[in-house]
Amino acid sequence: MILCDKFYIDGAWVDPVDPSAFPIMNPATNSQIGSVSLGTGADVDRAVAAASRAFESFSKTSKSERLALLRRLRDVMEARNEEMAKAISQEMGAPLTMAREEQAACGIAYAEDFADILEAMEDQETLPNGDVVLRDPIGVCGLITPWNWPINQITQKVLPALAVGATCVLKPSEYTPLSAALFAEMVDEARYPAGVFNLVFGNGPEVGAALSKHPDITMMSFTGSTRAGVLVSKDSADTVKRVALELGGKSPNLLFADCDLETRVTASVQECFHNTGQSCNAPTRLLVERSCYAEALEIAKRAAEAQQIGNPTEEGDHIGPLFDQMQYDRVQAMIQIGIDEGATLLAGGLGKPEGFEQGWYARPTVFADVHNDMRIAREEIFGPVLVVIPFDSEEEAIAIANDSDFGLYAYVQTGSKARAARVSGELRAGAVAINGCGTSYGSPYGGYKQSGNGREGGKFGLEEYLEVKVLPSLDQLDRDGCFSQP
Repeated sequence: MILCDKFYIDGAWVDPVDPSAFPIMNPATNSQIGSVSLGTGADVDRAVAAASRAFESFSKTSKSERLALLRRLRDVMEARNEEMAKAISQEMGAPLTMAREEQAACGIAYAEDFADILEAMEDQETLPNGDVVLRDPIGVCGLITPWNWPINQITQKVLPALAVGATCVLKPSEYTPLSAALFAEMVDEARYPAGVFNLVFGNGPEVGAALSKHPDITMMSFTGSTRAGVLVSKDSADTVKRVALELGGKSPNLLFADCDLETRVTASVQECFHNTGQSCNAPTRLLVERSCYAEALEIAKRAAEAQQIGNPTEEGDHIGPLFDQMQYDRVQAMIQIGIDEGATLLAGGLGKPEGFEQGWYARPTVFADVHNDMRIAREEIFGPVLVVIPFDSEEEAIAIANDSDFGLYAYVQTGSKARAARVSGELRAGAVAINGCGTSYGSPYGGYKQSGNGREGGKFGLEEYLEVKVLPSLDQLDRDGCFSQP
């Protein structure tokens, strides 16, 4: 059995104040593979105290010192990428190839990206009016990350905080502690100063709330459900923290008849099912122009039925199980709701795929003839479930796409460059992918409406962890004779 029974606080692995064991499960076999100790507010207090002490000196380190640390961490992450891939595959069911090439590898890419951005960032900026802008690290940051892309979210929060000289306390998902503990080992191996990075395992109501409410934490960054994000915001309000939220999505995918239908419909289905549908930016609403609707449904049905399912320990481009019974039960409930709402079940449906009865596997499912007011079209299902909605005009497609509580990501499939630009400009989403080409490392990631606020990644993600200070030009004041000494 794997034990995650210690927390990383002030540069050392320490025992929890009042440990409470929580099982670590393998979703492919529904078997317990270990346990993690859940913390309390007392553990948060220890971690925040360590981060506060470390901030006094770390915030004053030079850019070159922080760049050296970040690049050393990047090298450690690359050397241990296979360990990270296996940990992620084991704890949340990502197939090993995908866990290695995407889930784990993204941490290395983010380290490279943030290092390059930090190196290029100017220490100060002169405004057109002559005033000078300085940027200071924001302070001690509370970071809460989810289970579905564990190292992706950890590195998008921890790395920019450390890059600018802030310190942090991380609460990863209690469901995926193996990757978080391994990341803490990597930070230690990169020789970051004690207290700069701290890790406390725990659940949201106890440890998450303790972070959000803590008076010595100046910023909270949270990725997860919209419901939980609202709670983080409310808990943070009394101490007027900066709050950055990356929340849910119900991403529209607008498919026009002038695109390469076979290629784009097939790719759209595959993208929806990627990571077993457990991605907040998954294109789960496929909006199809009515003139090609019947043909698109035939292609979507073939693509769904061709989707391979397999054991996460095996190499390949198959999808794995959902991450636990809670998620499996929700996906099954939403499939039943779609049936009850009168949508046409084009592929998949209730139950587990044949031969995968042991773990939390779901059947790749496609619903046709969906209306945008159905629950399956409005609620985030977080499983391999695609809904297909017909439209008659470009204007109607945009209206349907924007008729959502969310606005994280959107997708456009068209053979017209002019239409791609026109439609993308009208979509209320934080990013738009066009004909299978999405945004790259170094670009901001975040959403409109209930998909959150703030941005992660790139220059914008780095600036989330900085305060802005303005002062008049000292050189100008010197020329005006305001100083008697140099």
